[in-house]
Amino acid sequence: MIPIRRILLPCDFSEFSRRALDRALILAGWYEAEITAIHVVPPLDSFPRPMHEPALREQILTELRQFLKPAEAAGVSVRTAILEGEVDGQIDEQARHLPADLVIMGTHGRGGFRRWVLGSVTEKVLRTSPCPVLTVRGTGDGPVLPAALERVLCPVDFSESSMNALQHALSIVEHAGGQLTALHVIEGYPEPLDLFELNVTEFMRHLEQSARERLRQAVPEEARHGGKLEEMVAVGKPWREILRIAQAQASGLIVIGVHGRNPAHVLLFGSTTNQVVRESVCPVLTIRTEAEKGA
Repeated sequence: MIPIRRILLPCDFSEFSRRALDRALILAGWYEAEITAIHVVPPLDSFPRPMHEPALREQILTELRQFLKPAEAAGVSVRTAILEGEVDGQIDEQARHLPADLVIMGTHGRGGFRRWVLGSVTEKVLRTSPCPVLTVRGTGDGPVLPAALERVLCPVDFSESSMNALQHALSIVEHAGGQLTALHVIEGYPEPLDLFELNVTEFMRHLEQSARERLRQAVPEEARHGGKLEEMVAVGKPWREILRIAQAQASGLIVIGVHGRNPAHVLLFGSTTNQVVRESVCPVLTIRTEAEKGA
């Protein structure tokens, strides 16, 4: 079981942050975790006068407390902090200082000093965070219910990072009493093939059978009890198949590992994770291996 004791929740009071708060409250309840909610502003002495720093800080703190009232109603322990500086830098610093087991944040935010748009603050946090990051893109009316996170999709390519992601997915499903789909996507052929000498249909069947067997071996036997686990193999472009299946199954959460080239050399983490985080309508939890953290 993966422990989650400290959740870091950056807030900018936008609708996306509110939806992130909803997910944070669900996970905090399941794991009996404490939430640290932070709001980051530019240096307070840069604001126009005549508003004085103490008054401005008190105004922001009042808004933060109002924003967090659902936590009080849910009985979840929350700490608050107002920080000054660059948003992504402060989030990263606080994640390391706590240390946080999980960062939960929206992919977009409201206008102002720094817009939280994917490709800016959120992307930087995803690239540098010392712990898993749950990004929330969707909006909607009404509160998010626990059932929204109970159907989990976890892509598995048998790399170290995807196996780590699978452990996190199993832990969430165990706490939620939900359903997990472990998905492996076969992308084309591993090497050039002579179609005149090989039965392609038989070859693809062999790849699928091999993938199913590896999935079976990857999942602990105890996780299979109660019919809460589905193993699935698909063929196609990985990110497209992940998003297609997530939509078809009405998944409430995608848990995906990050690996491949050094993330400093690519737009986000690599094409698959990049596309999934950008396009998914449901929250995406990204998991990195120790070797890739801070790369």
